[in-house]
Amino acid sequence: MANHTNRKYPVGIQSFTEIREQGYLYVDKTDIVWNLVNNGKKYNYLSRPRRFGKSVLVDTLQAYFEGRRELFEGLRIMQLEKHWTCRPVVRLDMSSAGAEADSIKAYLDDVFHQYELKYDVEVRPLASLAVRLKNIIGTAYERTGEKVAVLIDEYDSPLQHSWHTPHHEACTNVYREVFAVLKMQDAKQYFVFITGITKFTQISLFSVLNNLSNISFDPQYAAICGITSDEALACCMPEIIDMAEANKWSVDETVANLKEYYDGYHFSPENMVDMYNPFSLINALCDKRLRNYWAASGATSLINKFVDNFEVRLEDFEECEIMRNTLETSDVTGGGAILFLYQSGYLTIKSCDDYGYILGIPNKEVRQALNEMVLPALTLRKEDDIQSLQASLFRQLNMGMTDDAEKSMKALIADVPYSNKKLASMDMEERYRLIISTILNAVGIRVEVEWMLAGGRIDIVAWTSHYIYVMELKLSNNGGVLAAEKQIKDCGYMEPFKAYKRDVVALAVELDAQGKGLVGWKRVE
Repeated sequence: MANHTNRKYPVGIQSFTEIREQGYLYVDKTDIVWNLVNNGKKYNYLSRPRRFGKSVLVDTLQAYFEGRRELFEGLRIMQLEKHWTCRPVVRLDMSSAGAEADSIKAYLDDVFHQYELKYDVEVRPLASLAVRLKNIIGTAYERTGEKVAVLIDEYDSPLQHSWHTPHHEACTNVYREVFAVLKMQDAKQYFVFITGITKFTQISLFSVLNNLSNISFDPQYAAICGITSDEALACCMPEIIDMAEANKWSVDETVANLKEYYDGYHFSPENMVDMYNPFSLINALCDKRLRNYWAASGATSLINKFVDNFEVRLEDFEECEIMRNTLETSDVTGGGAILFLYQSGYLTIKSCDDYGYILGIPNKEVRQALNEMVLPALTLRKEDDIQSLQASLFRQLNMGMTDDAEKSMKALIADVPYSNKKLASMDMEERYRLIISTILNAVGIRVEVEWMLAGGRIDIVAWTSHYIYVMELKLSNNGGVLAAEKQIKDCGYMEPFKAYKRDVVALAVELDAQGKGLVGWKRVE
């Protein structure tokens, strides 16, 4: 088996400098970086999901502004940049600042102290953080004769984590005070670049910096973070071949699997280039496995702060509409669940017209992660109580072990909960369909609900690597297994799937009418 061991993967590395100095695999974005600085606007804000390469971008900008030409040898920027001016840089990483006002102040105090030493800034007793930042920018400009580049990475991290806590207002007050300085120092600043995930407009970065340009939807920057499908094929083919051989897949199957799991993000309606989540893609190629890397790194921790009744509403987000102005300009605290889910990477742009955007879940990794998150609430079980059952069910369905899978499914839905008011308002069969489809999605099985045919509507179609499961659900007081079996046969539910290169398994499913779970299922021949 081929193994390209000379290729080093930048797994978890957010430093452009380290990537280049240590010879890690790098997807060249430097031509877009150059155009951003030289053909763009002075004040810029870029929103992208977590783990999407924003910090690498900020580090690339810092290296460029510092004139570190040696790091860019062989990259596209070398055909564009002729002067390589060394400029002073003030860089803040607000993800290191904590979620309380005192921790933000402590972080800024420490960083400002380092810059005061670097640029020999006169430190005045009892000077506020705002005054210190003003003096750092002013002194750096005077000492070097070059205007300052200000780079603020993950500006919203403290605000996200303090949202819905007593600390949030105090955190925003620190922001209003300190970052108002940036507008006042305009004449001494060369470029200001701010990254984030969610947009909080009621702080000075947006309310005071009213000349801050949101480039998040601009077509020329659609691919500035992440990896396009073309870039993946051009830069990562040796790793794709290794992954194919390790899993006994063809190269085409491997590419298709990677796209299904990690591709599908779009960030500009005028440039709908497919974007991979870079964190997940690089990890998958390194491990030669398909796993939920993004979600495992903590992606779902804030959803419950922004989205009510998420376990019931998840279906609504498969395809949802939002007005252009809401998506492009609104504050996340007042923009609703759809806006938060888009900004944080759970939804992406599927299409756009004059009336608004159509959003949806970008890929299998995100869909599985969301279903895993809501499953404990739907089954009224603790997460650690269902993990073993999920693993068993996944194995059993992938191996066609329907009798064993029936036992696992029974254990997972011993009761249908009534605790959620919206769930209780559904009819019983609809509740079961929601819970079963969520269970299947959560274990990584592709699911289609209410599949329409000329002769009827199939409740659930589930796709594994080797099997297609056609499932018809009936309550015990509505004919149960016998009625479900008859409907499958009479309506020819198995026929449309026989052209696929997978075994088709039809399951007549009986469910307790009183909400006591799965009675059983029968394999229809």
